[in-house]
Amino acid sequence: MIRICVFCGASAGQDPVYAEAAGALGRELAARSIEVVTGGGKVGLMGVVADAALEAGGRVIGIIPRFLVEREAAHRGLSELHVVETLHERKALMHELSDAFIALPGGFGTLDELTESVTWAQLGLHAKPIGLVNVAGYFDDLLAFVTAAAGEGFVSGSHGELLTARSDVQTLLDALLR
Repeated sequence: MIRICVFCGASAGQDPVYAEAAGALGRELAARSIEVVTGGGKVGLMGVVADAALEAGGRVIGIIPRFLVEREAAHRGLSELHVVETLHERKALMHELSDAFIALPGGFGTLDELTESVTWAQLGLHAKPIGLVNVAGYFDDLLAFVTAAAGEGFVSGSHGELLTARSDVQTLLDALLR
């Protein structure tokens, strides 16, 4: 069984296109019999991905720190919900349980989870694919940063290729799973 960890916002954002992409990702993962690993909340894009996957017959594993159980409203309808003590434990368990990572739009928490995954890949701690659902060009500035950092010698050429970005969920999954 393949598991993909989805990093995304505990908010839905301003543009409905973000929630549409989150729902499409959840449904497509379920359709491909891929289990979803999330941050365990029922709010924002996190909740949209989980609900879409569950409604399509998929399995969703949530991992949430105890102090966020109320703030992010822990999703009690998940296939599995792990309550951990710290954000570090959350990220470690997400990495342990997952075969790949996908980021949807989100804020600092999403960026933290994403960049840690990329850093660990850069350091050779894992070789799991990492993708971005670049809906409405949300990650264009991040991708430009990676290009600029590579141009300045802070990111090697091969490390700049650790991120796979597509605007379409199906195309992204095809690229990550080949």
